[in-house]
Amino acid sequence: MSFSDLLPPFDQRGMDLSLDRMIRALDALGHPCGSVPAVQVVGTNGKGSIASFIHRGLVASGIRVGLTTSPHLVDWTERIRVDQTAITAVALRERLEALQPLALRERLTPFELLITAALVHCAAEQVEWLVLEAGLGGRLDATTAHPCRPLLAVASIGLDHCEHLGGTLAAVAAEKAAAIQPGAVVISAPQAPEVAAVLAERAAAMEAELCWVEPLSSDWVLGLEGVWQRSNAAVAKAVLERIQAMGWPVDGGSIRAGLASTHWPGRLQRMAWQQHTVLLDGAHNPPAAEALRQERSHWPYAAQGLTWILAIQAHKQAPAMLQTLLEPQDQAWIVPVPGHHSWTRAMLLNENPAWAKQLFELPATAADDDAGLPVIRVLEQLERQGWPAATPVIAGSLYLLGDLLASGCLQPSP
Repeated sequence: MSFSDLLPPFDQRGMDLSLDRMIRALDALGHPCGSVPAVQVVGTNGKGSIASFIHRGLVASGIRVGLTTSPHLVDWTERIRVDQTAITAVALRERLEALQPLALRERLTPFELLITAALVHCAAEQVEWLVLEAGLGGRLDATTAHPCRPLLAVASIGLDHCEHLGGTLAAVAAEKAAAIQPGAVVISAPQAPEVAAVLAERAAAMEAELCWVEPLSSDWVLGLEGVWQRSNAAVAKAVLERIQAMGWPVDGGSIRAGLASTHWPGRLQRMAWQQHTVLLDGAHNPPAAEALRQERSHWPYAAQGLTWILAIQAHKQAPAMLQTLLEPQDQAWIVPVPGHHSWTRAMLLNENPAWAKQLFELPATAADDDAGLPVIRVLEQLERQGWPAATPVIAGSLYLLGDLLASGCLQPSP
């Protein structure tokens, strides 16, 4: 089901960060879920993973919980979930249609409209807790309009969306830390020193409690692959323990069960193309690229060279990402992000001519707008020239992964 008549393209409105519209909209609706406590998840990379870990831990504890995440990969309904059940397309359309007069009056952005719809839906479903993944920043993010956020989970903070959040780590961290409410409990894994200083300063000003956690040990079974997920899971575990301390029926067994059962597509996700395995990851900025680079030491044959299939939007820091990802023995195939202006091989070589022997690009065809086709054409080329020993990695954009998964070209890896 299409929602294009109710949710205009995000780039049509442009970035318009403000809390005033959301506050007025929620006030007009009588503050749906206004008294329901929420865990707000902010940061640059890992927000969705942390939110999913927390959500699954609460579900395993028998607590009725609403979850909002962004962006979606395949379907808008992925963004709103109560317990294990995503909102249906019919229900989402009904919510969005009912909110249209308010959305037009307040000029809500698509993200603000979706968060409003999520809160209305969760109120109707009588949730007991909310897990709200912030979209961009924190100070002016739509999720910050929710009045009851006693717990703040902080994912890794790095440089991304600098055109909106500032060009330094401290500036980005300040935008995200501004979401901290007076008296809240703030939980974070280790951060860069300048980020840690900003979080500490804001927490002190708000008389909030700032708690640092270390990555979980290897005896914790996690549903998500990747060494960095042990930091994300540690944040989630600490949040769940705080919810337990608030009197809710969370225990160690349900926390372990929740973390082990977490599923979050597009994050080191193994998929099959024909008889071959490929690895999908949504890394789309330099900090995420660095995490992916560190992970390669755990992959068989990676030392012999990796094959990357990368699609990176033109406003992203692609040269810095490639500088991080590419080892001398690697090759990278550059493909377009579906429906978005993207980096090309020529643009990247203009930034660094030394990549000439490592970067490849297939000639564009009229059919390249078809879902997943540019990636499939590269996979077919790899098969013709001899499939690499190390599993190829498809990364650079969640839009690319969503397009690829929607195409049905890939299947779950056995």
